[in-house]
Amino acid sequence: MRKVPLSAAVALAASLLAAPAQAAETHPFQNPALPLEQRVSDLLGRLTLDEKLSLLHQSQPAIPRLGIGYHKNGTEALHGVAWSNHRDDGWSQKFASGTVFPQPVGLASTWDPELVERIGSAVGDEVRGYNATDPVLWGLQVWAPVADLLRDPRAGRNEEGYSEDPLLTGAMATAYGKGLQGDDPFYLKTAPVLKHYLAYNNETDRSLTSSNLTPKLKHEYYEQAFKAPIAADAATGVMASYNLVNGRPDHVNPDLDTVVRSWTGKTLYNVSDAWGPHALTDLERYYDDKPEAFAAVLKAGLDGFTIDDGDGGPLVTHLKAALDQGHITEADVDRAVSRVLSIRTRLGHFDPDGGPYSGIGAEVIDSAAHRRLNREAAGKAAVLLKNSGVLPLSAPKSAAVVGPLAGRLYRDWYSGRLPYQVTPLDGIKERVPEVTTGEGLERIALRHVESGKYLTATGTGPDDNAALIDTTPTAASQWDLTDWTGGVSTLRNAGNGRLLGGDWRSLDTDDTEPDGWYVSQQFALERQQDGSYLIRYAGYETVESWFGLPDAYVGVTADGALGLVPKAQAATFAKEVVSDGIAEAAAQARKAQVAVVVVGSHPFVAGREFHDRDTLRLGEGQRRLIEAVRRANPKTVVVLETSYPVIVDAPTLLWTTHAGAETGHAIADVLFGDVNPGGRLTQTWPASDDLPDLLDYDLVKTGMTYLYGKEKPLYAFGHGLSYTTFGYQGLRVQGEQVSVRVTNTGKVTGDEVVQLYTHQRDSRFAQPVKQLRGFQRVTLKPGESRTVTFRLKRSDLAVWDHTRNRWVVENATHDVLVGSASDRIRRSTTLRVPGETVPVRDLAKPTRAMDFDDYRGVAFADESKVSGEVVEGSAGDWVAFTRASWGGRLTASVASAGGGSFEVRRGSPKGALLATVEVPATGGIYAYGTATATVRPGKGDLYLVFKGDLRIKDFAVAR
Repeated sequence: MRKVPLSAAVALAASLLAAPAQAAETHPFQNPALPLEQRVSDLLGRLTLDEKLSLLHQSQPAIPRLGIGYHKNGTEALHGVAWSNHRDDGWSQKFASGTVFPQPVGLASTWDPELVERIGSAVGDEVRGYNATDPVLWGLQVWAPVADLLRDPRAGRNEEGYSEDPLLTGAMATAYGKGLQGDDPFYLKTAPVLKHYLAYNNETDRSLTSSNLTPKLKHEYYEQAFKAPIAADAATGVMASYNLVNGRPDHVNPDLDTVVRSWTGKTLYNVSDAWGPHALTDLERYYDDKPEAFAAVLKAGLDGFTIDDGDGGPLVTHLKAALDQGHITEADVDRAVSRVLSIRTRLGHFDPDGGPYSGIGAEVIDSAAHRRLNREAAGKAAVLLKNSGVLPLSAPKSAAVVGPLAGRLYRDWYSGRLPYQVTPLDGIKERVPEVTTGEGLERIALRHVESGKYLTATGTGPDDNAALIDTTPTAASQWDLTDWTGGVSTLRNAGNGRLLGGDWRSLDTDDTEPDGWYVSQQFALERQQDGSYLIRYAGYETVESWFGLPDAYVGVTADGALGLVPKAQAATFAKEVVSDGIAEAAAQARKAQVAVVVVGSHPFVAGREFHDRDTLRLGEGQRRLIEAVRRANPKTVVVLETSYPVIVDAPTLLWTTHAGAETGHAIADVLFGDVNPGGRLTQTWPASDDLPDLLDYDLVKTGMTYLYGKEKPLYAFGHGLSYTTFGYQGLRVQGEQVSVRVTNTGKVTGDEVVQLYTHQRDSRFAQPVKQLRGFQRVTLKPGESRTVTFRLKRSDLAVWDHTRNRWVVENATHDVLVGSASDRIRRSTTLRVPGETVPVRDLAKPTRAMDFDDYRGVAFADESKVSGEVVEGSAGDWVAFTRASWGGRLTASVASAGGGSFEVRRGSPKGALLATVEVPATGGIYAYGTATATVRPGKGDLYLVFKGDLRIKDFAVAR
């Protein structure tokens, strides 16, 4: 008999105690030597219907009889382990305190996929470390990265995404996802899920608005950022987004099961966003009841329901009813459950030893190596926007470091708590002997004009309501005013250090920082013509229907207390400056050798999930601070720390995102030249707030992003300066290879991000101004040269041919452009690409109305609740089919609730009338009938002009 060492016996006993009770025998699904499909099939066959259904919930109960432990989906890990919800503590939100890396928009600004993959790996390690400490709280399916394209910088979740460009976004999402997954060919360190599919880039009415996508932009732009990581097997699924696309909620978007799964041969485990399935009935009214809605979610390709916190009971009830009513079959359930089991098997959940990553423990959390990586990432992410010659700083003896972000760091909604902080002030103090500082804020008193009394804090409890008390300003009635962005400010009481908040329509000072889902510490001081002010409440809950006061201002309520009232009843205040922190900051700057002004955004204020921005302007107080310090000291550096583009300018301007605990070290590394800035912008920074409708997703028409924009921006996509200079020589195109020689022509080592763009000169279709095709970040010593090579395949130049619904490489000449930014092309050449000539459209063949060439006014709508897209219009709207030929008999598939008509015109919407097509009422928007008319045959441009409310699915004009 073989003896077992005591240590092994103790370990075995401990493992048996930790594992759920199970039958003594082992089953095939627990055998790592068997193929994945066999293991999943075996386990699926052992589950009861109730057990299967329970595995479709985000909180999956243990199955002790089979030795299966509890599993929770959805640890947030966007740029570090952020938070999760605990099953055993009321589903309360629990925050991590591990390494917080730069926000994703900052990670992408490194233009360094290798670095981003290392960061993803570090985050994956920390997820495993937290899972080892509490597997009930910290699940191994992580909801990251975000692949939503940043097509409009006003969108509230800008900091969560990487870029406005699909290639760059796809590269960063692939790198981060690969790092999260680990490098084992089978097992997963974590299971990353891409957020949020599809075309989700607004928070305003996010569950009710429809993103209108033309087929061209859907395929060429919006899908590509998701396709890249899925095709690279760098993600294990996607999360559906809250919005609708072309009239259909994304939670029942059939592309989830067809298009997305076609991008890979691996099994994907797709999940809903929080509460998303309930929105189908409770908010969107798309379905009449839960069983029908939940069945549709399952059949559309979602395998996980993120609903009802930790309670899977309602889901089981609704899906059982769906089975009984025939909406789904058990085969539909089995298909989804097998996907769940596939990913859980790869996570090691059913292996006796937990798989190769099970040994990672808590020691990796906030490790020294991860702190060093954080500092490296934050340094590489910084973008030098402008430099008047002040940077890099050369060993100054004194410095004034001022501004609202000089001595503070902030987390965001999708980060954990910072385990420590190195602020910009801290980083500079380590290098400069004499440093003075200040927030550069005005301390004000707000005197109620009617009563003469001041807005006064009464305590720090939730029931200590602010009131009109002091007749002479005291500390309790003095407020430090921080103008953040978009005209939204916070007011910190000088007496108790707490922020004024509008909690439940009363005013109190019980919060130390803006935080939580409904950030109630937000106000806007609106100056009136007579110099007085109204105080608008800008808390996030004002957009909720239950708030009931959409235009809320500070005023005196009916009972005489201070609170929130309609604007018509707003109180008028005089703003009195008690002490001028801006002047004090300027005085400090005047005495110092250099001045560093640290300004920017607060991640919880003026834009975040659920709240878009109206303007991109830096707060007025922060702008005045910059100007005052600049006037006092020509050697002024402005450090701008934001989650999104803002409109601000300064002769020397360094941008960083909110970059985690090592932000101060990284900023100092760049300011003093230890790190030569090599970060580049991943978004266009507009020069004006005069931007198109936030809800218009047609980039071709709006001109948003560098791809279609023709206006000169404040800073262009790809922009970023260096402390050295680079020369470009010898651009060559040979076969599928583009090469250029890059030389460091300056005096210090530096990083250049070499960017390859193309522009197709001739096309049947609207083409981008230019489009990114490749990039490389290279480090060069002074005088060093390197040949940078890109692969440019012919297939990379394919465009979506909506006239034939396929990709096509056209016979065309392309400009090949290489440079350091989209607006700084250093070398160019041309490339003649042989290909197809798109033929004249033959409208005698059945043509989808959605495959138009141009349009105005129409909406893109759902053909049915299951699949298909149609054009919906009313009087004056039109769609055009250009470069076409047609016959004499028009037959159209149409739907109209009340009846209508459309005209067929040639050449323009007001051109020659060829026919008027009458559309009788068909019985509803999903009930399609046939409408016919005689049309004069011809060639050219054909317009369908709506004269009444109706939908057109397809048509043919036969010969």
